[in-house]
Amino acid sequence: MKKVTLFLLMFTLFTPVVLAKNLKGAKLDFVYTDTIFKNPFIDVDKTIKFPVLCRYIHGGFDDGTRFSFYFPLKKENYTGRFFQYITPFPDSETAAQAYEGVLSPIKFSIEHGAYFVETNEGGTIDLSNPNAGRDNTIGAYRANAACAEFSRVVAKTIYGCDRPFGYCYGGSGGAYRTTGGMESTEGVWDGSVPFVLGSPHAIPNVFGVRMNALRVLRDKMADIVDALEPGGSGDPYATLNAEQRQVLQEATAMGFPIKSWYGWKTMDAHGFLVLYRSVVGADPTYFQHDFWNKPGYLGYDNPPSLAKDHVQQKAKVVRVLGQREAESLGLVEPMNDADRGSADRAWAAMGTDIKDKPVAYEIDQEVEMHTMGGDLLILSGTGEGQRLQITMTKGKYVILASVNTVESLTYLKAGDQVQVDNSNWLACETYYRHQMPTPDFYAWNQFRGYDNKPIYPQRPMLLGPLFTRSAAGCLPTGTIHGKMILCCSVWDREAFAWQGDWYRNKVKEHLGNATDDNFRLWYTDRATHGETDDPTEVVSYQSTLFQALLDVSDWVERGIEPSKTSDYFIKDAQVMLSTDGSSRGGIQPTVTALVDGKERAEVSVGQEVKVHVSVDIPKGTGHVVKAIWCLNDSKDFTLPVDLTKATSQNSGEHVEFDTIISYDKPGTYFATVMVCSERHGDVNAEQTFIPNLGKVRIVVK
Repeated sequence: MKKVTLFLLMFTLFTPVVLAKNLKGAKLDFVYTDTIFKNPFIDVDKTIKFPVLCRYIHGGFDDGTRFSFYFPLKKENYTGRFFQYITPFPDSETAAQAYEGVLSPIKFSIEHGAYFVETNEGGTIDLSNPNAGRDNTIGAYRANAACAEFSRVVAKTIYGCDRPFGYCYGGSGGAYRTTGGMESTEGVWDGSVPFVLGSPHAIPNVFGVRMNALRVLRDKMADIVDALEPGGSGDPYATLNAEQRQVLQEATAMGFPIKSWYGWKTMDAHGFLVLYRSVVGADPTYFQHDFWNKPGYLGYDNPPSLAKDHVQQKAKVVRVLGQREAESLGLVEPMNDADRGSADRAWAAMGTDIKDKPVAYEIDQEVEMHTMGGDLLILSGTGEGQRLQITMTKGKYVILASVNTVESLTYLKAGDQVQVDNSNWLACETYYRHQMPTPDFYAWNQFRGYDNKPIYPQRPMLLGPLFTRSAAGCLPTGTIHGKMILCCSVWDREAFAWQGDWYRNKVKEHLGNATDDNFRLWYTDRATHGETDDPTEVVSYQSTLFQALLDVSDWVERGIEPSKTSDYFIKDAQVMLSTDGSSRGGIQPTVTALVDGKERAEVSVGQEVKVHVSVDIPKGTGHVVKAIWCLNDSKDFTLPVDLTKATSQNSGEHVEFDTIISYDKPGTYFATVMVCSERHGDVNAEQTFIPNLGKVRIVVK
């Protein structure tokens, strides 16, 4: 009898739980208060192996909303929650399938006992026209909320469980919609992790700040970066003239992270390419008249850099270049086969006698344009009076922006007269001076005089809230329902870091003394808006997001409070983190690399130098699990540190180690160490490795 009982127990423990039957075509009982979302359907229910073994369910509502759900296969592996990713703009409900390994949110969710939710947020929208199409609250949060609630019905059907806890997270435009969902709904999500959040006045103003500085300072950027690197002079203004100094000071006081200029060579117009025409169309008087003709505007003042960079050059089109030829000339990036096929089909449908879709033109004049965009005015031919948006010129070639309609590309042919014109683009670069919001958006207060009045003329309409409302469906107010860990990047070039502090202040206005019971703001140092373009300068914040999701779920479900809000202060709209790594909050370690107590060392060829590294981890947030060096310009971290030889204090929250290095050739080297911590000290849990960098300058003579 005992053997039978033992066998049954073992059978129960090691046999997969039989879950609900296939739900494809099933009619589940779902009545939702938002009546737009009716007649939910499931058209796929299958087991998939990539990016992780799980049960995949796809379906939607009859309004065009679509969803993808990914469930743990076994009931015993399900922990009663879901994580829902909210994309930067309405996108495919299968976008997350493109990520694999440590970056896969599906894999992370399944391996941590959660099911994963993703939607198309009601379908794509025209980002260049915020007023077009459907009610923007659908894509902002309503479609996400409906899918979240329906996922609970599916989960209960599969597992026979109680109400699943739900947590949403999203960055950039997705952060607007994550906060918008937490403010505009109750009971849908129990917690959230928005990241790299902007303010209602971020778009389009942050792009102008960057573009103006890049244009004016292009010949001085190398000096600025070198001054700010470890062992530099520390004075980024040392080689600047008066105009350049004023531009750098203004950009810094607007919140552009001054150390993020390290990536200036590859910075571009980013999302402004899509917004450009909307900005120009929203305020035609500014562009057609006021900027160039009224006091208080840069075009009227016409400083030397503006006069030099203003292009209005007429020319004749010599020939039209398609994608393939433009690629061969190095004018555009190669296109993948899928995009190429779509572009070719769209162009063929126009019935034009031009073989390939135009992406560039050769003209009979060389044009030097130092802005990141502009217009090509058509002065003759069938398209006379029209204009095409361009991104750059290269000698006699003019490269088109991807936002031009296929129809507009049929207007221009060889022999037509055109004008390369960056007048409107130049006017966009300082539009932010004339978009002053209320004083709580303190970056703009540099433009207030002694009487608190604007020193520049102001436009009749603030464009930022218009674009923000399009993305979020509402303007962020801080009136959140549920718990939130907001993750922002100190070196963010698109959502300047001070805007996280602005949102925290709005939450404080709403929650008062209860703020710390419901809200955290974690800053990640040496992180940008998303890209890790140079691994010796910046780190990814992806692992911080994953850990924040685990921490916010523990906060909701078990009452375990997460690490405190980062210890920081604001100086001229720059976020300055506390230098005390052990007490500065958040979850990122601080890393300091020094040679004899300094950030710079001068040595001879072959001379050994000892670099001392100290690491502090915020209290209770983990242990050092990895340290590895990049010693040269390769950007590859190839020299691991033997952490068994490191010294440790405070239960492993303070770690020190030395590394001996030398160089066999003269030059200036930046030795960079990446150090990672992990909550439980698990050397295999790469998805929750929290990184930071330390650097030292070695001058070899």
